[in-house]
Amino acid sequence: MAALYRRHVDAIARYIAYRVPDDAAVEDLTAEVFLRMVEGLPGYRDTGAPFEAWLYRIAAARVADYFRQQARSAADALDEGSAADVAPALELDLAQQEEFATLRAALQQLTDEQQTILVLRFVERKSHEEVARILGKSERAVAVAQHRALKKLAELLGTSKQDRHYLRGRS
Repeated sequence: MAALYRRHVDAIARYIAYRVPDDAAVEDLTAEVFLRMVEGLPGYRDTGAPFEAWLYRIAAARVADYFRQQARSAADALDEGSAADVAPALELDLAQQEEFATLRAALQQLTDEQQTILVLRFVERKSHEEVARILGKSERAVAVAQHRALKKLAELLGTSKQDRHYLRGRS
């Protein structure tokens, strides 16, 4: 179990950090994912999907639970400082913190699946094939969903049509 933890903890923590604005919550949720992994291992069945797909599903469920809980607590949801809390941990300067907070806010307006695809593709640098295996979808479905997510993200960020190549990683 320690080997599974070491192999996947950084990727799962990054996945959560791009979706959750609070460092302490990122740590707690990451720990919860691996606790759920340990609890669920006796019932785990190899379906041919990568093991990490199971971990990402657990992480996505924990993130969804986190936001449901935050919605119930209006005081926590209105914490103005929370949007940039993850940025200092990533050692970003102030301008980068603002960009990160803006990006996170835009990402949160996408569907859970779109968020997952973008984080896996551009943060975790996984191929369409790897993302398809993790999500149990075809590569074509992932590519189409990624295209739609990037288009929606560009709209949310107010990126002009000429600048959209930036979102695809081309200069």
